[in-house]
Amino acid sequence: MSTPVHIVCGNCDSIVRTPTERLSQAPRCPKCHTALFTGKPVELKTANFDTHVARNDLPVIVDFWAPWCGPCRMMAPHFEAATSRFAGRARLAKVNSDDEPALSARFNIRGIPTLIALRNGKEIARQSGAMDVSTLERWIGSAIAALS
Repeated sequence: MSTPVHIVCGNCDSIVRTPTERLSQAPRCPKCHTALFTGKPVELKTANFDTHVARNDLPVIVDFWAPWCGPCRMMAPHFEAATSRFAGRARLAKVNSDDEPALSARFNIRGIPTLIALRNGKEIARQSGAMDVSTLERWIGSAIAALS
């Protein structure tokens, strides 16, 4: 049996301990019974941000965006598709910069979209600007490799 990993539920913010070999078997939260990997990025707010980035054993890739931003809207479907592709290897999340200005200020977001890769609450990599699907997946893959 492999070492278990801690994953924060995107629905109820509970910390779930899951064996590594079960990550590919659609694990569910024992508290709210929601799938831990839904194929959609987790929407983070100031209230739950620190729990998700510090308590997840998986790397967390955060997309800082805004609804009025054309490049953000253009990249959104690619980021959502990457969520399914990297399920079990990373947690992909989104932060609406307009709704969460304190988080944007904390991470010194100067332009959107901005992607930040975090491990144990610490920023490891950052990329600003919209990316096409292959560039986005390549960046996420290299960030995960650097964080592992």
